[in-house]
Amino acid sequence: MNVSSRHLLPLAAILLLLGLAFPRVSGFASHLARSASGHFQIDAHAAAATAGNRTKGWSDRFGDGTPDFLRLTDPADQSAFRRWFTLIAEYQAIRPRDRVPSEIADCAGLLRFSYREALKRHDDSWFMETGMEVTALPGEVRAWRYPDTPLGAALFRVKPGAFEAPDASNGAFAQFADARTLIERNSYLVTRNVSEAQPGDLLFFRQFGQSSPWHSMIVTRIGGHPAVIYHTGTDHGKPGELRRVLLAELLDHPQPQWRPLPQNPNFLGVYRWNILRGTL
Repeated sequence: MNVSSRHLLPLAAILLLLGLAFPRVSGFASHLARSASGHFQIDAHAAAATAGNRTKGWSDRFGDGTPDFLRLTDPADQSAFRRWFTLIAEYQAIRPRDRVPSEIADCAGLLRFSYREALKRHDDSWFMETGMEVTALPGEVRAWRYPDTPLGAALFRVKPGAFEAPDASNGAFAQFADARTLIERNSYLVTRNVSEAQPGDLLFFRQFGQSSPWHSMIVTRIGGHPAVIYHTGTDHGKPGELRRVLLAELLDHPQPQWRPLPQNPNFLGVYRWNILRGTL
């Protein structure tokens, strides 16, 4: 919807003032963008998404610690997130090792980086900053963009319990989370049958007796040649590496404790991010 700046400037001013007193209103004001002609435009979808999030309030309908205003309930948003998440993870495995972000030093680092970057705005500046190259844009998540949420940059749940309003500022969320925290606080078990996994789902393992027993992998492809990507982590002080393997190879891994099979007690199952829990 196009309106002239003469009518919209007072509206923008009111919204910005409201944003100072009510931070949740500021999200709508941030979607007032100036066009090249000097007029303003209202992003109708962003306005609807903001209204929807306001309706959700500070609830947590699954009691998993994730606020409902973070959940991607639109199937189109879920699909866009999955595509970006897997594309970003896969790209790290094909780029030169010295170009991989330093944060990706273990399996949890790969998950955190890919998750966060998938939820950002993917504009020209993002591509320049990340060095990413994609053959086709998968679309954008429209419900919200990192870090423009009431939680700011603290994206990962780190404390137990269902979400409550004070959690937005009491340390219940942080920018860092290890593999155990990602499985216990930020994702949920879907199945122990890996054939039911979808792209963007996570495989978790617990290898008893290791100094870092919690391990994760990302399912990147399904269909004819399902595949996963993971980071090996450090090995006796030596840097690990990113690996892309076919699921068939993993199912036939020479060490049975790494096979994603229901009968393997070290395989915890197929998990899915909490923000993908539920639909419209």
